[in-house]
Amino acid sequence: MKNLIAELLVKLAQKEEESKELVAQVEALEIVVTALLRQMAQNEQQALIKSVEGALEAARPDSQVPVQDSEMLQQYVKKLLRHPRS
Repeated sequence: MKNLIAELLVKLAQKEEESKELVAQVEALEIVVTALLRQMAQNEQQALIKSVEGALEAARPDSQVPVQDSEMLQQYVKKLLRHPRS
């Protein structure tokens, strides 16, 4: 029983570390995208945003992907492009 609990704790620690790495990757990408958008002229920004949103719309996942997941992805992309970090 102690071995099982120890194994579960090790797996939990590994998952937590993986989660931290993913958060760091996402935050780094947000910083990069925000910096790139700030370097672009307004009309270029709008063209890029429309292009990304159009590509996202065209790549709608099939019915195997939960609608909630798809909507969450769209919300994050919209937030990132239209309301970048300050």
